[in-house]
Amino acid sequence: MVQARHGSVTRRLVSRAFDDGVRAVTGAMLPGRVCHTGRVTGLILCLVVLVVAGGFGVLRKVRDGRLRVRGGDGAVRLTGAELGAPLGARATLVQFSTSFCQPCRATRRTLAEVAGMVEGVAHVEVDAESQLELVRRLEVLRTPTVLVLDASGRVVRRAAGQPRRADVIAALGEAV
Repeated sequence: MVQARHGSVTRRLVSRAFDDGVRAVTGAMLPGRVCHTGRVTGLILCLVVLVVAGGFGVLRKVRDGRLRVRGGDGAVRLTGAELGAPLGARATLVQFSTSFCQPCRATRRTLAEVAGMVEGVAHVEVDAESQLELVRRLEVLRTPTVLVLDASGRVVRRAAGQPRRADVIAALGEAV
């Protein structure tokens, strides 16, 4: 009688250890066992990833193309020689772009249109791939990057990404 009882306890312990091991390896539920910890943890992890990714997307959308002032930009002055084209009499729109950049084409059209609307404003496009020293000095991290310069070549505003036409016009109002 003692032997039988000892054997059944051993069988139950081995069975439970086996079930736990299988559950740990496969993450699957075995029939008759109730354990939702893995499923809940997975669901929570998925929700956290979705919230973080969604938040990043919203932040990127909000900040993309916004013309704003950066801390060290006010001290930066550019010359026509550095840009490879003369500065505008009142302001200059400098666009850093690359040959493979799709938003750069739309940005080029927008900036050329705005420069044509306002007298004394020049649009200068700089190839970021061939002007790496200038790109590093100005900390251009992506294309298109747009700098709005005043008449003396001082950086007034900066945008990373494709700016909206209304934002460019508003930034020009500050530069002239």
